[in-house]
Amino acid sequence: MDLVFFLIGAGCVISIILARHLIAGFPAQRPDDYADDLNVFDMRKDLNGEMVCEGVIFGPMGRVTSTFVADFNVHWDGDTATINEHFVYDDKSTQDRVWTIKMGVDGKFTATAPDVPGVGKGCTSGATLQIRYPITLPDDVGGHTLQTVDWIYLTPEGTLINRSQFRKFGIKVAELVATIRKRDTR
Repeated sequence: MDLVFFLIGAGCVISIILARHLIAGFPAQRPDDYADDLNVFDMRKDLNGEMVCEGVIFGPMGRVTSTFVADFNVHWDGDTATINEHFVYDDKSTQDRVWTIKMGVDGKFTATAPDVPGVGKGCTSGATLQIRYPITLPDDVGGHTLQTVDWIYLTPEGTLINRSQFRKFGIKVAELVATIRKRDTR
């Protein structure tokens, strides 16, 4: 009889944790949650020119596994942006990525990159940008394809705060938190 009560209790705890995750956790955010923000994310203005990105990557246990600094060069040609990214990690390894962003209507956009199989789909809403895409890791770190959700939040002073979660089979395996700001040209 004690085992039955234990299993019922364990089932309730697991249900509460899952419900919290789905209702109130990071994955539960929706672009409409931010539609009434006074600050408005304008990709052509706020994600443009030479920028610096600094961040940390957390592993599946929530501990920092890597830090990085990246140079971004963002160029717009009409409704299409090219983002050249050059990352330098704390172990001195480097990584380059080129994104192509194509604006659609009502803040929606698509994004492609060589390590993104298929097409990322995103939108802006209020002071936020959300994009979902698969990403294939380099072979030296397993070559796995992870499902990614990126949120970028515009601060009143123009700094962008990026929070991304990476999942495999629905389980969070990494998280990234970074700042992105215009390069100081003084």
